Amino acid sequence: MRKGQTTVLKRVIVDYKKLDNTMLNLLVEKFPDGYDDDDIVTYRNASNEVVECVEVRTEDTAYLVKVSKRLVMAMEDFDDSDTDDSEDSDLDTEELEGSEEE
Repeated sequence: MRKGQTTVLKRVIVDYKKLDNTMLNLLVEKFPDGYDDDDIVTYRNASNEVVECVEVRTEDTAYLVKVSKRLVMAMEDFDDSDTDDSEDSDLDTEELEGSEEE
């Protein structure tokens, strides 16, 4: 990319119902303690309804994820399940290290 040239990001609006694990992971990484009012992007849709979103970016895309109580619950559940998985893998590693020393 040339100096002074900006990249154009693809912009995508996503409902929490359509989030995959990758998007949930990005959200949890960006907002590990949850999001605040300052993180919310507000706009009006075609029906002139106010829509609130949080933004997550990848290299080529800016995602606006619609905010709802269910999004918060999905992020918390994903973070909890991710923590459980990492704890299990730590236990497996310790068991393997212990058996090698014998």
